[in-house]
Amino acid sequence: MYAIVMTGGKQYKVEKGSSLVIEKLDEAEVGKEVVLDQVLMIADGDKATVGTPSIAGATVVAKVVAQKRLPKIVVFKKKAKTGYTKLQGHRQYVTEIEVIDIKA
Repeated sequence: MYAIVMTGGKQYKVEKGSSLVIEKLDEAEVGKEVVLDQVLMIADGDKATVGTPSIAGATVVAKVVAQKRLPKIVVFKKKAKTGYTKLQGHRQYVTEIEVIDIKA
């Protein structure tokens, strides 16, 4: 059994027991459970339920494993012959979750 959920503007395929890294959830604390309620599709064997756009009443329960930051991304811009250079760095905040249950 698996589900397609939407969080942070992205879609993820999740199964019970799987772990994934998603955009930061501000209200989530480490060790607590979060409920992802934007379930777009649930598949169980041959039977699949597709929402329009989401399935009413379907949720995915997950446990927050960590709140962390990804490695630094370096953004370097340069224009030839003008001496223009710009250097920026960025570290994205993310939440690591582990799926506990999928409720249809």
